[in-house]
Amino acid sequence: MDGAVVGGVLVVVLALLVLRSGMRVVNQVERGVVFRLGKAQPDFRRPGITFLIPFVDRMRKMNVQVVTMPVPTQEGITRDNVSVKVDAVVYFRVTDPVRAAIEVQDYVFAVGQVAQSSLRSIIGKSDLDDLLTDRERLHEGLALMIDSPAAEWGIHIDRVEIKDVQLPESLKRSMSRQAEAERERRARVITADGEFQAAQQLANASKIMSDTPEAMQLRLLQTVVEVAAEKNSTLVMPFPVEMLRYFDRAAKRLDQEVEKNERELDGPEGQAALRAGIEQIASVADKFTPAPELTAPREPEPQEPSAPVERP
Repeated sequence: MDGAVVGGVLVVVLALLVLRSGMRVVNQVERGVVFRLGKAQPDFRRPGITFLIPFVDRMRKMNVQVVTMPVPTQEGITRDNVSVKVDAVVYFRVTDPVRAAIEVQDYVFAVGQVAQSSLRSIIGKSDLDDLLTDRERLHEGLALMIDSPAAEWGIHIDRVEIKDVQLPESLKRSMSRQAEAERERRARVITADGEFQAAQQLANASKIMSDTPEAMQLRLLQTVVEVAAEKNSTLVMPFPVEMLRYFDRAAKRLDQEVEKNERELDGPEGQAALRAGIEQIASVADKFTPAPELTAPREPEPQEPSAPVERP
């Protein structure tokens, strides 16, 4: 009787040991891939307690969290022949634990190698301006290049980002000179535009003041008030405002007389008077013109031949 009890206890203990050896716990961030006699089962084990057949099943746990993997700095030549160094970071996760366990030996290492080669390829296909300014498009293209082979391994690429672009020192100096020249050009354009607008406003103001003489006087008085507000100088007015107004009216009358004379000369009476004046000047000039015989050149008088001189 005692032997039967002991045997029963041993059987129970052995059964518990067998069950304990086949019990596994899968964490929330993991999925279990079961290999039964070396053959992968199509269904993976969910988080929680799961049981395996002792000495038959073997389980491999796959992490399904997002993996952040930095891509080492890659040196390449852009499409416009500029040598740069670029590094990036890849965010990916396992979507199919069975394929990630059987299709690739080490999916993290494989994704890293694909990311490095894709980064070199994207450097050679892009210009320097694209690497510096249009990074969103490069991120999308780089993610697509990495995701194409990774999808066959049960890996999904969440995103890829270029972290830093290292340029040669000579190129940095050239770009800084270019930026300074661009800022100088903008400053000159803005200054010229301001001067143009100021000149245009001054021209409009001068037209208004020419039509209204009182505006010029008010402007003069306003200038005097602004200068006198500082109280650090003495202002002397050599001419009264009335005298300036008199000169203004005299200048206007003179302009009117000149315009009147020009209109008279342009008319038929003015042309006739002009021709009469020219004829009168010509007749007076004829009176002072010398006679032709007085102005004719004289012929040289004939000279008698001289007698030869005898020598002793």
